[in-house]
Amino acid sequence: MFKPSPRSMLSLDVGRKRIGLAGCDALGITVSPLPALLRSVFKRDLGYLQHVCKTRRVYGLVVGLPLDSEGQFTEQAAHCQRYGQRLALALNLPLALVNEHSSSWAAAERYGLGGDRSGSLDSAAAALLLEQWLADGPEPEPVNMATPSHSGKDGDEGS
Repeated sequence: MFKPSPRSMLSLDVGRKRIGLAGCDALGITVSPLPALLRSVFKRDLGYLQHVCKTRRVYGLVVGLPLDSEGQFTEQAAHCQRYGQRLALALNLPLALVNEHSSSWAAAERYGLGGDRSGSLDSAAAALLLEQWLADGPEPEPVNMATPSHSGKDGDEGS
């Protein structure tokens, strides 16, 4: 891995109920948790995320993959990958996937948010993901219809 070139990015900690969000400035210096998104139908989530991306002048997405302790794909990691790919396609933004194993635990410890159900923990985890991406990459890549997901399944219509 290598340090990616700085730019305004949006990091997502994709959960089944909420999506934690964090952004960084164009120089990659300041990472800020943003209000979490309470998930709805994809079209409504997309509208909100389009607004966030336009307002923050986002150039790419960072999506966390909750791999297991051995770095293997989990069912949730496959869901996050599909969601990230679908979102990147819809927003026409490049995508970087980052291992987020234990990010929620680390965020709870760092920010004292154990047991949080407000979305603050989700966004704190997204901020940690973005800090990790700024330090280690990978460089975001364009997503196209031919980009295979790890799970081999097509889109995530229920998201």
